[in-house]
Formats: sequence, C-alpha cells, structure tokens
Amino acid sequence: MYPNPQRNEADAVFEGASDYANYAFDDQKSKVLYLLIKRGMDFVFALIGLVLLSPLFLIVSILIKLEDPKGSVFFYQTRVGKDEKPFRMYKFRSMVSNAEELLDKLLEQNEISGAMFKMKEDPRITKIGKFIRKTSIDELPQLWNVVRGEMSLVGPRPALPREVMQYSSYDKLRLRVSPGCTGLWQVSGRNNLSFQEMLALDLEYIEHRGIWLDVKVMLRTVKIMVFPNSAY
Repeated sequence: MYPNPQRNEADAVFEGASDYANYAFDDQKSKVLYLLIKRGMDFVFALIGLVLLSPLFLIVSILIKLEDPKGSVFFYQTRVGKDEKPFRMYKFRSMVSNAEELLDKLLEQNEISGAMFKMKEDPRITKIGKFIRKTSIDELPQLWNVVRGEMSLVGPRPALPREVMQYSSYDKLRLRVSPGCTGLWQVSGRNNLSFQEMLALDLEYIEHRGIWLDVKVMLRTVKIMVFPNSAY
C-alpha cells in the first residue's frame, strides 16, 4: 500500500499547529508565573521598604516642613497606569506649593523633547527638594502605590494625563504594563534621554521582562541612589 501524500501533508500541518499551540500555552504559563512572582516580590519588598525607611521618611518630612511650613510633606499627582487607568501617585514634595500653577509659564523652556517636561534649573524646586530629587529619595513614597498594586517596583515611568494626550498609538504600547518606581530609563541616562529614547527602553523592558532583569534594574537603582547621576 502506497503512502497518501495528501494525508502526510495534513498530518504535518496538524503536528505543526499542535507544536505551536503547546509553545503558546507554555509561554502563557511562564508569563502568568512571572506576573505572580513579580506581584509577590513587589508587595513584600515594598512593605519591608516602608518599614525600614520610616526613620528616613520622618527626617525628610521634618526638613520639608522646616523649609516651607505652609506646604504639605507629600505631593500627589494623577498619573496614567496600566491600560490607561488613572491613579494617584505619591512623592515627597520637592517644589514650592504652587508649582503646578507656575508650570504653564515654564513649558516653553522644556529641555526634553517629546511628551515630557524637564528643566535642569527649575525655579520651582526647593533646597531640600533638589537634594531628594538628586538622590531619588522623593520617589520613595511610591512604595505605597506598589503595595496598593497601582505600580510595580520595576516598569515604565508613570505618565501624566497631559503627556498621554500627545501619545500616538505606538507610544501607548508602554501603557500595556504597570508603571514602575524605577526602570531601564531611570538607570540608563534618565534626563539625558529624549522621549523616543525613553520609549525605546520601555518597550525593550516590556519585551524582555523577567525576574532576573527586574533584579538587575533594582540593583542598579540602589547604586544610582548612593552615587547620583543625572537626576534633577
């Protein structure tokens, strides 16, 4: 009995489809496992960080109040999270109380290209604010956002609503994952990078994200906090 060419071809197609389905299923399982481990690490490490850093929180709070008694210690701002969901992000206040009102007058002096605003000699920044921004201490209250599940320890920079309004559909790809307290952008040049360079790093992280990459980014972040680079 001779082999049926059509049958052999059909079997090959079926086996190929089966192999792809198995690969896709295994890949999906690994992504789910990664997200579960990542969320567990985020919650535990952020909670431990809030406890261990509480003395530093107290010192920074006192220094902020001494410089500007009328202003609040913490500053919160609406940011855009995963799947364009807005949330309230917390930071130590590093600017004068009416910083947001003064922003419109400074937009034309923006030193970063694209949908972001950065200014090296921003007149709104206080003396203690300059120090805590340089060392990234101002970002530490975001650990509370991590505990709440609104942010991750590692991920793309959380965008402002006015920035997202300028995004193209391609730019919005960076909103497919939870934003992070730190990320590839923060440890790869930070304010020296353009928006497009930041976007490329965010998309690179999303494509290659994994536990080992997250750990490496966190270790590099600690190094930058101890030896500040281009933060302002």
